[in-house]
Amino acid sequence: MKLNKVYIIIVTYNGMHWLEKCLESCANYAVVIVDNASTDGTVSFIETNFPNVVLLKQTKNLGFGQANNLGIRYALDQGAEHVFLLNQDAYLVDSVLDDLVAFQTRHSAYGVLSPIHITASQQKLDRNFSMFMRKEISGQFYSDFVLGNSLAPVYEVPFVNAAAWLLSKDCLETVGGFDPLFFHYGEDDNYCQRVLYHGFKIGVLPKSYVIHDREERELLKPVEFSDAYYKKMEKSYKVKFADINRDPHINIEFKKLKRRILKLQLQLKLTRAAAFKKELRVLQELAPKIEASRTVNTTQGLHYIKGMQG
Repeated sequence: MKLNKVYIIIVTYNGMHWLEKCLESCANYAVVIVDNASTDGTVSFIETNFPNVVLLKQTKNLGFGQANNLGIRYALDQGAEHVFLLNQDAYLVDSVLDDLVAFQTRHSAYGVLSPIHITASQQKLDRNFSMFMRKEISGQFYSDFVLGNSLAPVYEVPFVNAAAWLLSKDCLETVGGFDPLFFHYGEDDNYCQRVLYHGFKIGVLPKSYVIHDREERELLKPVEFSDAYYKKMEKSYKVKFADINRDPHINIEFKKLKRRILKLQLQLKLTRAAAFKKELRVLQELAPKIEASRTVNTTQGLHYIKGMQG
């Protein structure tokens, strides 16, 4: 059944490995693709094989959040009541989207809904998703499955990654879109924080599934003080200090870093002291951006979406 009031938004970037499966799984729905300047033939493949898809071609990589904001803006302009964000490496299973929309329509308190994320083999939970559903976060989820208890209609969680999110129009108009403070990674953490701040719930439906086809990817821990290390540290600072549900206490972090640098200097560990000085500079540069982000995100409105153009 085609649901005219739901639009699927897919951000693509060199996604040829997954695109055919992804788009075939979305065949019964209105789909908006925002392509982040792919170089692998993604755009021509979509234009040739899926001409009914709305394709918003970008000339540069906007990152996950800002590209999704463009798609969301388009969908809302078309009268969407629900927007479903789907990763390019994810595929719908059976009636998952219909189920999510039906539940959200009946339970409007859930601004964000997700299905269960399973691997391409359909034999296991996606590794990261499994971590998000552990007991201290989702309560009875695992116990209900293992012990054969009746499954709850929905399991409320404080966070689920944005590989397959159903967002209500009401949530979007209240919370806004993804914060441009984040380019790639961390934007879904930040969004969930804001959803909770503004009084909406986040839920997972236990009998609806999406395949997240990323099991073969190797997770590498960045080398200490490498560029990747500082990127990860920067993301961590943004997620932590831009959380509007908590006082930022960013000055405490400044003091901790300065004490650490001084201690290292006194120990004549000058190379490590210099490395932590760089970390301190990163945080100092972030501080005003985080403050501005918090100011905007505590208010209601179509932040980061209104006025965007494809």
